[in-house]
Amino acid sequence: MAELHPHCVPLAPLLGTWQGGGTGQYPTIDEFAYTEELTFGHVGKPFVSMTQRTRNAATGEPLHSEAGYLRAVGDGQIELTLAQPSGVTEICLGRVRTTSDGLAIELASKHVGLTPTAKEVTLVRRELSIVGTGTADNPTLISELWMAAVGRNELLHHLRGELTKQA
Repeated sequence: MAELHPHCVPLAPLLGTWQGGGTGQYPTIDEFAYTEELTFGHVGKPFVSMTQRTRNAATGEPLHSEAGYLRAVGDGQIELTLAQPSGVTEICLGRVRTTSDGLAIELASKHVGLTPTAKEVTLVRRELSIVGTGTADNPTLISELWMAAVGRNELLHHLRGELTKQA
């Protein structure tokens, strides 16, 4: 395996596969429960790859997926490039910081791209937090997403998942 790029060292706790569950809501849909798998990898360049897949918690049917890259640009600054099969792309800017209990990443959309048939999404905010790194238990990755979409102009909470790292 390639050595982790020095700019990506703060992202090292993300590396691997995380699985768990979460809940979602938005004013235009019914609340739902889902299972999620997030995988982070690297090839020695100044980015970390990211793939995400969710399924309906009750039926196991696929709900959503996305793939992209967290680009470490130095001094705690990161960029996220992301594509979704629903026709939405995101370019987000943010910061990564080490906390007393783990890691915190905050990202906000700089640009949201849409194919002609994609549902309207105008703004996105994401937070990834790893907590519990100082305990004997596996740490937890908390993934949250806010969005302004389908006629709603303000950022509204949409998803919150809690995942554990897989061996």
